[in-house]
Amino acid sequence: MRLAGHIYTLILFSWSDYKTIFLPITAFACATAPVQSLSNLIQGCIWIWIHLILCNVSNQARAKEEDEINRPWRPLPSGRITIGQAFTLRWVMVVFCIVWSAAYGAEMILVTLGLVATTLFHDDAGFSNHPVGKNLCNVGGYTTIEVGATRIMANQGSLDSISIQAILLSALVIFTTIQAQDFPDVEGDSAIKRVTFPIYAPEFSRLFTLTVISLWSLLLCWLWDIECFIAVPYVSLGIYVGSRYYFLRTQTADRYSYIIFNAWLMFSHLLSFQARMDIAHSLDVCQIFRFILLG
Repeated sequence: MRLAGHIYTLILFSWSDYKTIFLPITAFACATAPVQSLSNLIQGCIWIWIHLILCNVSNQARAKEEDEINRPWRPLPSGRITIGQAFTLRWVMVVFCIVWSAAYGAEMILVTLGLVATTLFHDDAGFSNHPVGKNLCNVGGYTTIEVGATRIMANQGSLDSISIQAILLSALVIFTTIQAQDFPDVEGDSAIKRVTFPIYAPEFSRLFTLTVISLWSLLLCWLWDIECFIAVPYVSLGIYVGSRYYFLRTQTADRYSYIIFNAWLMFSHLLSFQARMDIAHSLDVCQIFRFILLG
């Protein structure tokens, strides 16, 4: 029973981020790698989850006051764990993740260390209290986990050009749109005097979010050469979620908008699979011509 309670505590630490980080990054890695086997998929999911817990514990150890307002069910505000225990668990997770990544090679250790550095900037150096710094740390968090998960699911030591392009585009998308997560948390962020984009520029942040999500929807379809029957619903979803942020401004509406935003983000991460399909089609055509010419 005690072990089950500890596992449940870990699940609570990461519960908010299954739909926001775990599922979008899993979808990204599966499409970008692409995933080579069920074993690689399971290994990739486990790697994502333990690194997600590392980030969550690091962040929540310093956010008890905010979580008492926004998410009182989390381990710290609900009393399942003390602040001292959370800080100890944070560094236990750092060591655990480094050891786990070591099984995949030295370069994967560097990926984990990159994520640890991101948490230090975000949680200890105070970058989370500035709109630009917070977004940059989100980019660091997302992209390091994307790199690690993609390498594991691809079962290869290095990333190819498609994977690199997809990760760079993901970084730009995250940097310009991740303020979507801050709109529902304005009350809690204000309580701890954290200045997020929606707090710094209440009106402009909503207009910017509407504009940038709509533009990214169009640009990503063009960059990945997406077929019309996929592009139309994807772009429509982007315009819809952006419009919700601009026109629907209650906390309840913002929470629902953030759920839809994550569906759009996961859809965005799947678009790179088109490039893999194009390569596969080209190889099939080459094989046909080779058969015709050589008999």
